[in-house]
Amino acid sequence: MQLQLISFVLIILHCMDYTGCQQHSSPRHRQHKQISGVSSGCQQGGCLTCSDYNGCLSCKPRFFMHLERIGMKQIGVCMTSCPLGFYGTRSPERNTCTKCRSECDSCFNKNFCTRCRAGFYLHLGKCQENCPEGLVRSDTQRECVPRCPVECEACVNSETCARCRPGLYQLSGRCHHVCPEDYEPSDKLMECTLQVHCEVGEWSEWSPCSRSGRTCGFKRGQETRTRQVLQYPSPFGNPCPEISEMKECLVKRRKCAGGRKKNERRERRNRNNRKDKENQEGRRERKREREQERERDTAPTPSLPPLREWLC
Repeated sequence: MQLQLISFVLIILHCMDYTGCQQHSSPRHRQHKQISGVSSGCQQGGCLTCSDYNGCLSCKPRFFMHLERIGMKQIGVCMTSCPLGFYGTRSPERNTCTKCRSECDSCFNKNFCTRCRAGFYLHLGKCQENCPEGLVRSDTQRECVPRCPVECEACVNSETCARCRPGLYQLSGRCHHVCPEDYEPSDKLMECTLQVHCEVGEWSEWSPCSRSGRTCGFKRGQETRTRQVLQYPSPFGNPCPEISEMKECLVKRRKCAGGRKKNERRERRNRNNRKDKENQEGRRERKREREQERERDTAPTPSLPPLREWLC
């Protein structure tokens, strides 16, 4: 209503400017007319017509007219959506932003609140100071919420928990001290998670019979086979079975390729060892002989009896 009155006054003043009524107006009215005259070059993108003094007077299609109070006057602003605390109403003439009810912080229309102010609680689009029977007030959500079960710390309704109390594990909206069968507790998530069991692939073919990494030069050996782990288990899942097996095997003894050369090298090495041993023994024998000769050379010569005794 105020905006319509302002527009009507501006139109009258604009007409008076063109009908020669300017000499009958006071200097104050002439100054006010110059300030509030309709401007065709509006700075705001959503304005269709505007005034330097009163802002937007009309908006382009699909924009909402919102009156912002600055001190004692109101400025028209064209917006794509209404600010918090207002809701938009559309009509063929204009789209306007209307203030929500006093108890509403935000609303969809005049009869449906989406969030309440402090001290009120939302229930079915209405903001109330007290909640209906069976519901409790939530100061954080400013809503009337269902009374939670004893084991719930937060809930969606009277039967579904959103968060369990410390020490309990959540599963499908219920809180459990011990997880049901096929589930296991997750202390990190505080939830019951599905157990994961080990899965393995098929056995490989048996390996050739071998012994100490060789496949020849023996009669008794071993064969092995393996299989891959496809899915490792969770902490409480079934563990993996053996992924390798071994069994005894018999083969016809056969010489390894290159065995004669190995034997020849072994015999040559033995001959060299025998020669070295004989040389060492010969050196020790010669050393003993030299020591014996040295002992004989250094031994004292026995003295002869006097000549007189020989003559007698």
